[in-house]
Amino acid sequence: MKTRILLIMVLLFNSLVYASDSLKADSLKPRIVAASPSKNVRNVNGILFKYYDEEGNFTPKKVNGLGMGFNIIGVFLPPLMLVSLPSVQGWDLDSDYAVISRPKMNRINGVQLSLINMEPTVTNGLEINVSSNISTYAVINGVSVSPFFNLHHEMNGVSLASFANVGQKCRGVQIGLYNKCKDFRGIQIGMWNENGKRKLPLINWNFKKQKIK
Repeated sequence: MKTRILLIMVLLFNSLVYASDSLKADSLKPRIVAASPSKNVRNVNGILFKYYDEEGNFTPKKVNGLGMGFNIIGVFLPPLMLVSLPSVQGWDLDSDYAVISRPKMNRINGVQLSLINMEPTVTNGLEINVSSNISTYAVINGVSVSPFFNLHHEMNGVSLASFANVGQKCRGVQIGLYNKCKDFRGIQIGMWNENGKRKLPLINWNFKKQKIK
């Protein structure tokens, strides 16, 4: 009797391990079309439709193709940000989320097209966001475009916005009404430009390594 019970327990354990391995293998299988949030999707070679993965339940995803975000908050945020535009010099990313390791971030190789992005994301290619990246760590390697503002902790390439480009570590070009980046190397073009080296209207630049205080 004891032998039978032990045998049944062993079989059940093996079944659970097999099921767990199957789920893991299924999550790693590339999808052509997928949705987020989802814990069963890790790789997408096509289109990812995403809303918002809540902190604590976030599962990073790798997308080779197009990431599309439909969080409705992105529609209402621009008017609120525009009201605070006179205090744009107070916008700062230093106090926002600590640096997140790349394996714990979404990686989009292609295009990110969103109303707003609230998930830690590395975009390699083109980023077009109405309300940029809010309440999360964001990296752009390529070109970012917004009709209002761009917010990135790391920017390598070109950041183009009608009103403001704000970054923490930038390598490349910022073009907008107001441009600000603490650790900056490149050229800033706008009505007012700030970096760790100097503050100037119209055009600003820095090509040397800065000592960040």
